[in-house]
This record gives sequence, C-alpha cells and structure tokens, in this order.
Amino acid sequence: MASAVTWFEIPCSDFERGRRFYETVLGVALVDTAAPGMKMASFPADWQKDEIGGALVAGQNLKPSVDGTTVYLRGDPDLQVVLDRVEAAGGGIVMPKTKIPMEGGGYFAQFIDSEGNRVGVTSMG
Repeated sequence: MASAVTWFEIPCSDFERGRRFYETVLGVALVDTAAPGMKMASFPADWQKDEIGGALVAGQNLKPSVDGTTVYLRGDPDLQVVLDRVEAAGGGIVMPKTKIPMEGGGYFAQFIDSEGNRVGVTSMG
C-alpha cells in the first residue's frame, strides 16, 4: 500500500472564512469543486502523480472539531513559515514546531484553524 490516506475533508462552519484561512496560511489557491448538497474547495493535488488530495467542506451535519482525527498538511520547506501566518489568519498554535524523534523525521506542529478544527502540519525543515 503506497499510502493509507486517499482523501481528507476539513469541515467549516463559515466556508469563506475557512477558505481565506487556508489560502493565507498555506499560500495556495483552493479550487472550487462541485459537490452535491455542500460547498467544497479542494487543495491543489496532481492525481496523475498519486498526490493525496483533500478539501474544505461546508454543509449540513459537517461540524468542525478539536476532538477526533487530526489531518497533517504539508508545510515544506519549513513549517515555521506556515505557523507564522496562523494567528494573523484567525487561528491559534496549540503545539509549536517540534522535532520528530527519529532519523530524518523532520518536524511537526498543530494549530486550531479559524473554524475550530485541530490540524497538524509537517516539514523536513
């Protein structure tokens, strides 16, 4: 198995606020995606290269949470750049940049996004 993860969704209570948060923090443009009964904007991913994709979603029964599964997003080349944007974009840092204690493991951190989700970020630098 190349990867256990194939897709992820991050729920938003305020879709446009959530979109602005992730576009600002990650420095990417999310792509509007058609989805029945919900709003969806996808993170950039190249399916032809087996990159894992995901999206912000808003709709009935989709609730942000700090409890439960944590999605980790790519923060290369240095996740500190991402973390430095979190508070200004309406989020908060809950775990600062931390070395992963294994050879070549890189770093990780966690933040609470503008919608109230706990999200992680990783990088090699």
